Formats: sequence, structure tokens, C-alpha cells
Amino acid sequence: MKKYATIVVTAALLCFTAALNAQSSDRYKTVDDYVQSLGSLDTLNVGTISHLLTKKFPESTDKVRAIFYWIANNISIDVKMAKNGSNEKMLSEIILKTRKANANGYATLFQDMCSVAKIRCLTVDGYIKKTVEDINNVPDELNHTWAVIQLGQSPEAWYYVDPEWGSGYVDDKATAFTRKFDDRYFFANKTLFNLQHFPDNMAWQLGNSGPKSIKDFFAQPIVKRDAIEFNLNSYLPNEGFIKANTKKAMAFNFKVASNTKIDIVSLQLGTGKKSRTKTVDYTFNNGVVSFTYKFDEEDSYPVSVLINNKAVLGYFAEISE
Repeated sequence: MKKYATIVVTAALLCFTAALNAQSSDRYKTVDDYVQSLGSLDTLNVGTISHLLTKKFPESTDKVRAIFYWIANNISIDVKMAKNGSNEKMLSEIILKTRKANANGYATLFQDMCSVAKIRCLTVDGYIKKTVEDINNVPDELNHTWAVIQLGQSPEAWYYVDPEWGSGYVDDKATAFTRKFDDRYFFANKTLFNLQHFPDNMAWQLGNSGPKSIKDFFAQPIVKRDAIEFNLNSYLPNEGFIKANTKKAMAFNFKVASNTKIDIVSLQLGTGKKSRTKTVDYTFNNGVVSFTYKFDEEDSYPVSVLINNKAVLGYFAEISE
């Protein structure tokens, strides 16, 4: 793979990003309410929809938000394409007709609408890990697409938007789509985004953080969506495939926001009907959560780390005696 220069983000831009990420949905309530009032805008083309969404808002940030909110709430993930792992290019006209898309389609529609609104937006092809079975298994083809937005005059003022992940999710077996608007993928936290996404072109790894090779990316555990809620940004073990035995406890630790309110830390072992959840004793000092766990069953199975019953990390464990 060719190496590209990583974009350097100035301290001022980092501060601006942090401010954007810290904003709650309340910041955009007026925008969201207006977009919701417009409804599904059936039969209209890309240009007309984009114009209707953005015409009331002079600020570029609000225009982008309006487009993101409408797409996330009106386009569904194509379950059939998700099951086949398809991320082929899609046309916006087809997406508006079927109201379904893969990741490439979401990003393409978002880019086309931003272009109408005269906002600079590019799509980025790359990779994600969908399940723990993907750990250490680099796919033969790119499997995800997202968008980057430029705000202001600086060519370095780029921000992440993932309209597909903002719309909801499909289950691990790709049998059903659940719509769940996810505000966290609008101007997403760059550090966490880089732990969940890996671009084909390293120039689009924003924020100067994250894995530096595709091999490293697929070797790491899965950083779940709810990790964003806790601002999780480092972890041990740092490899997603872990080996342990039933005679010796394994150490885990991860860093979260120091003001995080933690009620319970637990491990979910296995999946489906065979899964079981084990509460662990932990320490929490200066934002670092630490605990040990002795696996009591010889087998191979997924392991999820949970904070307050929300999964934040995914591993695949091979346990021997």
C-alpha cells in the first residue's frame, strides 16, 4: 500500500473539533425539527431535496446537519447488500427511488446534497470490522465508505461524517435493519472514529491518530459504537485475538473520560443463547478502568467488555487449560 502524508491538524482546529463533538443534539434542535417537518420528500430529486433542507440556514454547519439528519432518517441500510458484503457504487437517483443504500450509497447521496449546498465534501473508501470474526482477517475488497467535510478556509479543516452509521444498524447476521438515529457520527470524535474506520488513503486519517497500517487495524479489538459515549481511547489487551488459560487471570484496562459515571463493569462471554454475562471487580483511577478476569471454560468464543451494560470493546478469546 502506498503511504500518504497524514493531514496535520492545528491546535485551534483540534479545539474546534472538541467543541463540535461536545455539542448535544440540543444544539441542532431547530434544524432537526425543521427537517422532520418536511417529511420524506417523496418524488423529489437530489437538488430539490437539498435546497429545501438547507435554504433556511445560513451557516454551513447547519446545512450539513440538515442533510445528515434527513438522510439518516429517510434512507435504510439495504439488508441484502449488507448480507452479501456489497459496497459497490450507487447512484443517488436509485437511492432516492428505493430509499435503500449500502455505505457507498449513503456517502454518495450525502456528498451530492452537500455539493448542491456548495459545501465541500468528499467520500472516503476504507474498511471497518463488523464482527469479531473479522479480527486478523483483512478483506479482499474495501467494505465501507464515509464522508469528510471541509469547514472554513483552511484545507486542513476536515471533519468526519458517517451517514450510514448515523441511520442505524443491521444485526450481526445481516437479517434486519434497525433504524436508530446516531448523532455521534455527525462531526465524529476523530480519535474514536479512527479506531473504528481505516481509510484506503492515509491522507484521510484525520486527527493524526489511529492505526498506521491495515494489518494493525484488523489486529486490534472492535471498538463498539457505545465506546464513544465514554470517550474510550486506549485499551489493553490491544490485540483483538486473545489467548488465555483457566489457571491464570488476564488483565484488562482501558481509558475513558475521567468524569465518567461507572455503575458496573462486566464481560459478556459468547453470543446468542449461550452467552453469559459476568460482573467484575474493577478500579477506576484518573480515567483508567482496570480489572482482571480468570476464564473458567476451555473454548473459543467472542468476549465483549461492557460499561453500564453497554458494549464498548469486542475480542475473540481462545481459552485453554
